[in-house]
Amino acid sequence: MIIGVVGLGLIGGSLCKAIKRNTDHTVFGFDIDKNINSYALMDGSIDKEISDSNINECDYILISVYPKATVDFLKEKSHLIRKGAVVIDCGGVKRSICENLFNVAENHGFHFIGGHPMAGLHHSGYKYSKADLYKGASMILTPQNTDDIGLLEEVSGFIKSLGFSSVTVTTPQNHDKIIAFTSQLAHVVSNAYVKSPQAKVHKGFSAGSYKDLTRVAKLNENMWSELFLLNKDNLLFEVDCIINSLSEYKEALQNDDAETLKALLKDGSDRKKAIDN
Repeated sequence: MIIGVVGLGLIGGSLCKAIKRNTDHTVFGFDIDKNINSYALMDGSIDKEISDSNINECDYILISVYPKATVDFLKEKSHLIRKGAVVIDCGGVKRSICENLFNVAENHGFHFIGGHPMAGLHHSGYKYSKADLYKGASMILTPQNTDDIGLLEEVSGFIKSLGFSSVTVTTPQNHDKIIAFTSQLAHVVSNAYVKSPQAKVHKGFSAGSYKDLTRVAKLNENMWSELFLLNKDNLLFEVDCIINSLSEYKEALQNDDAETLKALLKDGSDRKKAIDN
């Protein structure tokens, strides 16, 4: 097949490299940074640059840009995409993308499926992309409906050929609700945590717990602010939950209430054990 990849940052660049390493498919790629297009061509990650004249040759198109840019790109290029092609986005939120693009795809005769590869690094950009980024990772798919089993099986097979170990199918609404907890809240907490004045003097006093909690504090503020605002209802719920929980710990400490503090700590520990099991 011919696979088009739009956006050659960490996610898109890694998709290109995974396709080239693991399959015999041809890869067309595009990035707004012309230098990145040149690098990808030179290192063999893509075979040709996507253009208006050849995008209709693509059997699959994987879009790896910010959510609003994804919507704009597909609305602008929808008339050029061949009927029957499969388009999958790789954005971190799904409602705002899918609500805009399901009808666009239906009106132009191609398939659009929301997607979210559950893999990444704390670095961004093409230079950090790698062919094994998705090895063992999960891909979330949010199709318009789940009735077309044949299509979903075909798409799942293609995705697993790139190194993904599993495919999870859900709704855009459920995706955004859960991802607010598993990803977005974690980035907010990590980013806020390092604002303590003690962060400047942590060396020699920190170990694994500090490293784990601060890993995602360094982030792309442009991308994450867009993701947060597009999912603010779900993220605000999670922020309120953690503020309420922290308030309980704070109150127990202020009151020297050892029994309540022990109960809070045990409850959190027990919940983690139950989740892991």
